[in-house]
Amino acid sequence: MDLLTTIVVILLILWLLGVVSSNTIGGLIYVLLIVAIVLILVRIIRGRQPV
Repeated sequence: MDLLTTIVVILLILWLLGVVSSNTIGGLIYVLLIVAIVLILVRIIRGRQPV
């Protein structure tokens, strides 16, 4: 897994933990979700480039 995929997975896990738990830090969870979605879109737009 490359760095971008790792970051996306970590952000999605943190977001899911925030949704499940009742003690969230306000809008931070939603900011993390938006960042994860943006990173996924950037990856889709750029496509897989050969190493």
